[in-house]
Amino acid sequence: MALIMSAIHSLRSHSQSLCTLTLTVMAIATIWMVTTPVANAATFNTDDVATHEHWQSMTLSLGGERHYRAVETHSYSDATLSLNATSGVCDLPWLEMRVTLEQQQGESRTVNLVPTRLRIDEQPVIDTMAEFITERGDDGFYAHFYLTDLESLMADMRQGEQLFLGFNQEEREPWYMTFSLQGADAAINRMLGQCDGSGTH
Repeated sequence: MALIMSAIHSLRSHSQSLCTLTLTVMAIATIWMVTTPVANAATFNTDDVATHEHWQSMTLSLGGERHYRAVETHSYSDATLSLNATSGVCDLPWLEMRVTLEQQQGESRTVNLVPTRLRIDEQPVIDTMAEFITERGDDGFYAHFYLTDLESLMADMRQGEQLFLGFNQEEREPWYMTFSLQGADAAINRMLGQCDGSGTH
């Protein structure tokens, strides 16, 4: 996880010599507001957890707020990949990767905006952007992906075996993370079904 860990290291230290993901990409990182409706730093109650091979599905709640998640926690001990949907806007799910840091972060900020490649099995590569962010009071380092056709991606995830994420390292070859899709079909279907059945869609 060299690329991600280098980006994370830049959060822990000001030493530029150890950071392989240069912060030149920050020049194109405008003040984009995070559009995902989950406030990551908030502590949500987790209910209705079900295991689907390498994936899980669950409900996250806080007061009257409800979110539904399909998450892969199998491939890495410190990183997860998830699809998320919010009650009331179930047709607007989003894809997120989370890496656990050593400590809670002191501020919410955009760390980088990085060109990213996404591929499922031997399907064509999807070129997109990933926004790397931290949330105050949260020990997570988040990547939010800007995708124009998430519905097609979810369909491919349901049928695929592996999802590859390639983060741009400028002059170097993209560095990939690989997540298992074993059980993604059942987890995604349950997540969407729970959201649709929440009564506010």
